[in-house]
Amino acid sequence: MERKTDKANIAVIGAGPAGLMAAEAAARAGCAVEVFDRMPSPARKFLMAGKSGLNITKIEERFADVYGCPPLRPMINAFGPSDVRGWMDGLGQTSFVGSTGRVFPDAMKASPLLRAWLARLDGLGVTLHRRACWAGWDGQALVFEDGSAVTPDATVLAMGGASWRRLGSDGVWAARMPDLVAPFAPSNVGFVVDWSPHMTKHLGAPVKNTGLIIEGVTHRGEFTLSARGLEGGGLYPLTPTLRAGAALALDLKPDLTLAQIRDRLGDRGKTSLTTHLRKTLRLTPVQIALLQEFARPLPIDLAPTIKHLDVPLRGPRPMDEAISTAGGLRWDTIDDALMLRARPGTFAAGEMLDWEAPTGGYLLTACLATGLWAGRKAAKWAQR
Repeated sequence: MERKTDKANIAVIGAGPAGLMAAEAAARAGCAVEVFDRMPSPARKFLMAGKSGLNITKIEERFADVYGCPPLRPMINAFGPSDVRGWMDGLGQTSFVGSTGRVFPDAMKASPLLRAWLARLDGLGVTLHRRACWAGWDGQALVFEDGSAVTPDATVLAMGGASWRRLGSDGVWAARMPDLVAPFAPSNVGFVVDWSPHMTKHLGAPVKNTGLIIEGVTHRGEFTLSARGLEGGGLYPLTPTLRAGAALALDLKPDLTLAQIRDRLGDRGKTSLTTHLRKTLRLTPVQIALLQEFARPLPIDLAPTIKHLDVPLRGPRPMDEAISTAGGLRWDTIDDALMLRARPGTFAAGEMLDWEAPTGGYLLTACLATGLWAGRKAAKWAQR
């Protein structure tokens, strides 16, 4: 990084949402900013997340409580859901709030937002270097795989977690600072179930109006049967507990009590069981299939099983199939400014940090919030 002006120089490693927000914050603070990304185009995971509708944040009370991460709270409070919407408005990307509080751009895609953002960064003088793969440090210098090196006044690391390798987020950076990193684990991920052949015709089917029971608590949310097991938005918030080994059971009629189910089932006479379950309880074909899959031979008194159907999980899917990861830079290795204690002048943001959140706008909001925080603190450090 050649010093072309009297401005303090900031290098940002990683051009995802956290890195781009750090670059914007530092540039607005009056720094000369260069962003280095290993991929041929920026924010690939961001674009992939927005293919089916970019859920960028969520309007709800006690938003920061969802993370369960006290060090993260000041950053979320400083740049929360309403701030995200205001920032989008400033880029000419208006948004709307869905029935569940989730916020989407009116365009429903990530690409218009990203184009407007990159144009703004260009206007702020931010330089983006593509195919620039960071290889570590040589003293105070940042070195890259092509042999080049830069020595900025401050650095922001925003290289993501360890999922979605093909989009550039593979966690290889952790090997360069192993003493600072909590092990990665898959988050917002499906869980393996070994299906019998009779389930084949139900794979891909959504499971609705079903409770997911973990440690005695029933959670409501839709999930899907896949060839590999269970996946979907209703399951993802439960990842940390399931990953730790908690058992999963299903309540196929969460709106009915045990006594009500017994009363409705009554005596089926000569009616087939499938027809009886469909007519008396309105169980769907996929719910009946799950009952047959996990509870055969079926007991005479089916009501307790319908209310608590054990599901034998065989652990989470591989990390590279996860939407996000837990683990990363431990909070005791960074200070309140998100600066690495072991390397003054180097800050970190985004999924590199050891926090975990469900989908639904929480991931992107925290990436933006920590990127803004790190970018501002890095600028302040560089301008001292």
